[in-house]
Amino acid sequence: MGVILRKRKNKNGSTTLMLDINHNGRRHYERLEIKLDKATTPTIRQENKERLELAKKIRLEREKELDADTFGVDTGAAKKIMVVDWMQTYIDNYQLADKRSLQGVLNRFKAFLKEKQLDNLTMQRLNENLITNFRDWLISFSIGEGAASYFSRFKKMVKAAYRSKLLPNNPAAEVKVKGRGNARKKDVLTIEEIKQLAATPTESNEVKQAFLFCCLTGLRWCDVEALTWDNINLTANPPYLKFRQHKTANDLKINLNSSTIKILETIPKRKGKIFELPTANGANKSLKAWVKRAGIDKKITWHNARHSFGTNLIYHDVDVLTASKLLGHRSLTHTQRYVRASEEMKQKAVEKLNIDL
Repeated sequence: MGVILRKRKNKNGSTTLMLDINHNGRRHYERLEIKLDKATTPTIRQENKERLELAKKIRLEREKELDADTFGVDTGAAKKIMVVDWMQTYIDNYQLADKRSLQGVLNRFKAFLKEKQLDNLTMQRLNENLITNFRDWLISFSIGEGAASYFSRFKKMVKAAYRSKLLPNNPAAEVKVKGRGNARKKDVLTIEEIKQLAATPTESNEVKQAFLFCCLTGLRWCDVEALTWDNINLTANPPYLKFRQHKTANDLKINLNSSTIKILETIPKRKGKIFELPTANGANKSLKAWVKRAGIDKKITWHNARHSFGTNLIYHDVDVLTASKLLGHRSLTHTQRYVRASEEMKQKAVEKLNIDL
C-alpha cells in the first residue's frame, strides 16, 4: 500500500499533479486540483514551490487516511488544511471565464469568517451549518440574483474539495439559494442624456472620453482601461475595434461610428494604453460628480455605460441577435435584460404624452 505524488507535463509547459494510489491490491490515480505553472519568473517559481508543498501535505494525509481505511479521522488532511488557502490555490489554477467571480466569492467568504472570528477554519470544521450561515450572510448583503450567483460558485469549490478527498462528504450539496426577487434595475442613459454629458465639462477629460466611448461601444471598464492602439484599425472600411473581452475571453470586433472615431481623434497616439485612467474607484468618483453637474438624476457607475449601450441598441430597433453579438454575449438570455429595459424606456416615452382630457 502506498501513495506517490506524480507529475505530468502538459503541452503548454504547466504540470498536473496527481496521486498514484496502491491500496488493497488495487491501483488508481486521483488528480489534484493543483497545477504548477511554467516557471518563467521568480514569482511563479515561488508560487509553484508553495503549491508543491501543499500537494505533498495532501499526499501524506491521504496515505494516513488509507492506513486508517476511512475518512474524517483525526489524522486526516481535513484537520490541517485551511479552507481559504485551498480555495485560493484552486482559483489560481482555474482557467475558465468565471475565475473573477470565484475570487469574488472567496473574498466574501473571508469577510464572513473574519466577522465570525473563524479565520483559521480547516476543512475538518467545514460543515453544512456553517455553509448555511454563509449563504444567509450572502443573501443579507445581496440584491436580486447576486447571492445565488456567488453561492453557486462557492458550492463548486466545496465540491472540488470533496472530490480531492479532503472532505468525507459534500456539506454544501443540500444547501440551496435562489435569487431574492428580481435583479436590481440599472439606470440607463438615453441618447439625449449621453449628448448632455458630452456637452458638460468635467475635471477629468480622460474619464469623459473613455466613458462616452463605452456608451457607444459597450466596453466594460476592464476592457477600455486596457485598450491600446493595436486594438484599433481606423484605415479599414469600416473602421473597427478588435479585442479580447477580459471577463469572458471572447474575441470581439465592433465597427466604429463617426462619434467614436471623433473621440479617438482627440487623443494623441502614444505608446501603451489609449486612455490614461485613474483607478476604477477614482474614475467612478469623477463620473458621479460629472453626472451630477450635468443635471442627470440617475445612479450611474461605469458599468451603466455598457447597460446603456445594450438598451439603446434595442430601443432603436436593433434585433436581439445583432445586439447580443455586439455585446459579446454567449447566450441571448443575457441580452433579454436589455429588451426589458428598452420596453420600460418606450413606456416612459409614451407616458410623457399624457394630457388631461
